[in-house]
Amino acid sequence: MVRSILLRGFDQDMANRIGEYMKEHGVNFIREFVPIKVERVEEGTPGILKVTAKSTTGDQIIEVEYNTVLLAIGRDPCTRKIGLDKVGVNINERTGKIPVNDEEQTNIPYIYAVGDILQDKLELTPVAIQAGRLLVRRLYAGTTTKCDYVNVPTTVFTPLEYGACGYPEETAVEKFGEENIEVYHSHFWPLEWTVPSRDNNKCYAKIICNTQDNERVIGFHVLGPNAGEVTQGFAAAIKCGLTKEQLDSTVGIHPVCAEVFTTLSVTKRSGENTTVSGC
Repeated sequence: MVRSILLRGFDQDMANRIGEYMKEHGVNFIREFVPIKVERVEEGTPGILKVTAKSTTGDQIIEVEYNTVLLAIGRDPCTRKIGLDKVGVNINERTGKIPVNDEEQTNIPYIYAVGDILQDKLELTPVAIQAGRLLVRRLYAGTTTKCDYVNVPTTVFTPLEYGACGYPEETAVEKFGEENIEVYHSHFWPLEWTVPSRDNNKCYAKIICNTQDNERVIGFHVLGPNAGEVTQGFAAAIKCGLTKEQLDSTVGIHPVCAEVFTTLSVTKRSGENTTVSGC
C-alpha cells in the first residue's frame, strides 16, 4: 500500500523501474491509499486480518483481508521536549527537525546538531557518523572540511537492488537546468542472469553529467545484482570529480555489472533504444 510515490527522495525513474519489476514478480501495489484500521477477524497461524484503508486523493474506502500486516511507520525527531525552546534553538514546527547551516550550526552559534534530526539532510547512520567526526575536527583540531551531503553513496535493498550517489535526475534538472545536463543510460544483462535467461533488460544503469563542468558526473544510478558494492566503488571516483571522459577511458572488466559504466554512449535525449541481447 503506497501513500503517494515509491521511494520518496530517490530518483523516480529508478523507483518506478523497481516498482515495475516487483509488480511483474507478484507484488500487488495499492497506490494512493493508507490504512486507517486493522482488525483480527480470525485467530490462527496465520490468522486473518481485515485492513480498512482510505484514499489519499478522495473519500473512497476499501477493505481487504490478509494473513500478515507489516507497517513501515518511519521515525519522528524527539526534539520538542528536550529544552531547545529554553535556549532558543529553532525547529521545524511541523516535522520537529532542526535547520542548520553547512557546518551543522543551529541559529544559536554555540549549539550544533548532527544526524537524522537535521532538516533536509539524509537519514543515514554513516552520514551522521561522518558529520559528527568532521564537526569535532573543525571545533577542536583546526580543520575546515565540511560534510558532503550530496555525493553520498546509498543502496536500497529492494528485490532488484538499487545503488545511487549524487543527484536524482529530477533534482539535477531543477538545480542545473535541463539544457545543462546530459543523461547517459543503458540496460545490462548480468552473467548470472544470462545463463538461465532470467529477466532480460531489467537491470539498468545511468549517469547524469553537468555539461557546463566538463561533463562531470553529478548523479550515478544502478539497478542490478550487488548494486551497493558497485556504487561504493564509484562513489570514491565521484568524490574526486569523475567525468564522462574518464569513465570512457577506463577499461571495463568483462563480464561484470559495473562494466556498463565504461561503455555508456546513448543519451536519454536521443531517444535511442538501450536494450541488450546478452552480457
